Amino acid sequence: MKRIVRFVALLGVAFVFVPSTSHAGISQGGDTNTKNGNNALQNNTTGTSNSAYGVEAMYNNTTGSSNTAVGFEALYTSVTTNENTAVGFKALFSNTTGFNNLALGAYALLSNTNGTSNTALGQSALASNTSGTNNTAVGLQALQSDTTGSFNTATGLNTLRSSTTGSGNTADGLAALQTNVTGNNNTASGFLALLNSDANNNTAYGSEALEANTTGFSNNALGANALRNNTTGSHNTAFGDSAGFNITGDNNIDIANQGVAGEANTIRLGDPTVQNATFVAGIFGSATSTGLPVYVDATGKLGTLPSSARFKEEIKPMNKQSEAILSLHPVTFHYKKEIDAKNTPQFGLVAEEVAKVSPDLVARDGKGEIYSVRYEAVNAMLLNEFLKEHLKVEELLASATKQQEQINTLTAQVKAQSVLIQKVTDQLEVNKSLPQVVADTR
Repeated sequence: MKRIVRFVALLGVAFVFVPSTSHAGISQGGDTNTKNGNNALQNNTTGTSNSAYGVEAMYNNTTGSSNTAVGFEALYTSVTTNENTAVGFKALFSNTTGFNNLALGAYALLSNTNGTSNTALGQSALASNTSGTNNTAVGLQALQSDTTGSFNTATGLNTLRSSTTGSGNTADGLAALQTNVTGNNNTASGFLALLNSDANNNTAYGSEALEANTTGFSNNALGANALRNNTTGSHNTAFGDSAGFNITGDNNIDIANQGVAGEANTIRLGDPTVQNATFVAGIFGSATSTGLPVYVDATGKLGTLPSSARFKEEIKPMNKQSEAILSLHPVTFHYKKEIDAKNTPQFGLVAEEVAKVSPDLVARDGKGEIYSVRYEAVNAMLLNEFLKEHLKVEELLASATKQQEQINTLTAQVKAQSVLIQKVTDQLEVNKSLPQVVADTR
């Protein structure tokens, strides 16, 4: 008995034993029950192996067995239930048919009637539970409002305090999942993590992670303040301190990046004000015969350049605009050692010189300074100039062909005339060789 009092005192559970000489000792229900306190096990008939310590502890029990009640009106309503342990003022007070429950603390599992296999450690822990099963609540007011929810685990002051019918939730940390009401299958670990209401399938690890979430579902937040301001956004994933802090939309992945409010379907990796180099394995040396070049803008956004007409507007011929490349001056060069320690020979253009010819052909960094040349645009302009020159060549070839046809016609005519002349010449020669006949004029 002294061991039980000492253990309960360590847990902050206070109650007063009121010894009664008329009711102390073995009860009238059997020789295996133990009681100490006024009206403890008062109505027991055939129940066995019960221990009741405190005023009216297990007062209504008749046939229930293997129960332990320590405290004023602990297990007071229990009649036929078995294998319950209640330690604290009115712990498991309303239990009627629930079994395998453990309540340690004033008002712990106070309202439980037929819930089974619940564990409540702390004042008012699982105080409102009626028929929920397989719940574990450790801490002051942990799972205090739960009524029929099952398979919940709450560890810490006010954890899952407002949950009523939610099931499959796990909360670890001061006030974790404190405002969850009907949400299911949520996991929160950390101070004020996931102050949820009725959303499902969220996971939050870290102080104040997903703190503002109300109805957003299937979110994953790992890190202090991760996804902190998300309220209704769903299917978001954030890893890192304050990762996804600003996110309110859906389907975002933010790793070590605070994200952008209202953004959706976006991946952000790293903080551009902190990280200045990226190394990704499995790309260099991995050949592929299909795909498109990937470009990056000054904000770090990755993408490809589409060529389909459905992405374009104001489409018109380039005409003379491409002539600007005729003023460009290609050069050979080497990058500085901090960029290329191997001193590899390079071929290209100088962006500043290109900007003088055509400002539209250069790319600028986040500060607006000239950074590189838009070589893909240069290639398109080069193609236009090539096609223009090709057209000229075709026109010249067509003209030459026509002239050749004319020459061929004239040649044929000259040849025909030569043949005719030759025939006439030959005829004259024949005429010369014939005898001359002189006509008689007498």
